[in-house]
Amino acid sequence: MIPALVDSHCHLDAPAFDNDREDVLARARRAGVGAIILPAVTAAGWPRLRALAASHAGLYPAYGLHPMFVSAHRPAHLDALGEWLAAERPVAVGECGLDYYVPGLDADAQMRYFDAQLALARERNLPVIVHARKALDRVIQRIRRQPGLRGVVHSFSGSLQQAMQLHDAGFCVGLGGPLTYPRAQRLRRIAAALPLEAILLETDAPDQPGHAHRGERNEPAFIREVLADLAALRDTDSGTIAAATTANTCRLFGLPAARETAASES
Repeated sequence: MIPALVDSHCHLDAPAFDNDREDVLARARRAGVGAIILPAVTAAGWPRLRALAASHAGLYPAYGLHPMFVSAHRPAHLDALGEWLAAERPVAVGECGLDYYVPGLDADAQMRYFDAQLALARERNLPVIVHARKALDRVIQRIRRQPGLRGVVHSFSGSLQQAMQLHDAGFCVGLGGPLTYPRAQRLRRIAAALPLEAILLETDAPDQPGHAHRGERNEPAFIREVLADLAALRDTDSGTIAAATTANTCRLFGLPAARETAASES
């Protein structure tokens, strides 16, 4: 018996799941996943995300404007986001943030949308789900300008110093499939050294599959492999890691306490 796991970041509304979403959810349940956080990426996708979250217990939406889709965002979407946050009462604002890796994305526009979403999260007392690629120092800087925020930087890929700066600012880091690659030595050292209360588990499905699923579509059931690797890296049993990371996620997002489950991948 281990505590039910929470996938703190999964794009289950993505078209990649359209043909077998029910089967994906069934496999997640068999793997012991009791809850899944569903971050949005564009305003156009919010209604679909809301409908999906309402269709199954244990699915929790977050609404936001992703930096990789900055060309699709409009200033009016920020007004609409404020209205959605008030009316729908999601568990978080997001996915938002900065992406300086993909060429051609308007950096100034990204910053404007990110700052506005941080302000909305602070105003609504909601956590934020943050995307930070090749922009972590800038993300930390913007977070510090909004004291009192809390949230998670998902798919963390920075340094231990940056992770501790985030932890000190009230943020967790999300660890997923990349952790399972033996060559990800820096990330694995960070995962072993971080305070356990700073860590959330995630998949980012359908993206970022782990080492055992290279080239495949990722899905929430695979979070068990992230758990196993994290437990091994920290020389701790999986039940302890599961209990702590699930408690961290439930606390951050205000989820009901997870029940124990006799999880099985078969």
